Amino acid sequence: MTRASIKTLGVALLATMPLLASAQLTGNVSLTTNYKFRGQDQDASKARAFKPALQGGFDYAFGDSGFYVGNWNSSVDWLTGNSLEMDVYGGYKFKAGDVDLDVGLLSYLYPGNTAGNTTEVYGAATFGPLTAKYSHTLSKDYFAFAGAKAGSGLKGRNTGYLNLAFAQEVMPSVTLKASVGFTRFASDIKRLGTPNYMDYSVGGAYDFGGGLSLTAAVVGANKKAFYGPINKSRVIVTLTKTL
Repeated sequence: MTRASIKTLGVALLATMPLLASAQLTGNVSLTTNYKFRGQDQDASKARAFKPALQGGFDYAFGDSGFYVGNWNSSVDWLTGNSLEMDVYGGYKFKAGDVDLDVGLLSYLYPGNTAGNTTEVYGAATFGPLTAKYSHTLSKDYFAFAGAKAGSGLKGRNTGYLNLAFAQEVMPSVTLKASVGFTRFASDIKRLGTPNYMDYSVGGAYDFGGGLSLTAAVVGANKKAFYGPINKSRVIVTLTKTL
């Protein structure tokens, strides 16, 4: 290596040092009494309220650039031959005045049965305690409802999900949370007789400090859309440790 190339390499390393120094890796692990996704049970094997799931993942922020990647996982039991959901995502966060914006790409992966694999693009805007987020399906496959892997020949692409959420600290360590979501299925899925539906969550969170928090919420949906013998509103309690 020549002296010039060494100098160039040194300059490049110095230029990246602020970014590397401010990069941040965080992790989380949770134990929940029931895992519902968009209001729907993710354990179809048990017709009871208590369906515990172990969850966790990590997020890596690339310094102050706004870019991030992450992974989140949960035990599930609704897809034949599969017991694990693995979410992989990446995106970009930025501000527009007083509004925080977030855009990205997310893939839901089911290693035991890839018919459930689904990829969505999303965009979110947060203003004060309010957040609006829209997710749009890009993949033909949609949680085993449609797509080549599901064997139906139908397409789940263009299914959309809109979620409106509220989160506000009402006293020290206590945050009130509420959300409502609307799923609009692609036309091919509607032909299966699967209805569009709304989901909801109302509850709160308590921060114990040190990265430990407890949340409790009533979670449900106005219609059953996913698999399982029952799909009732449930009080779900989740203990989370952020690392």
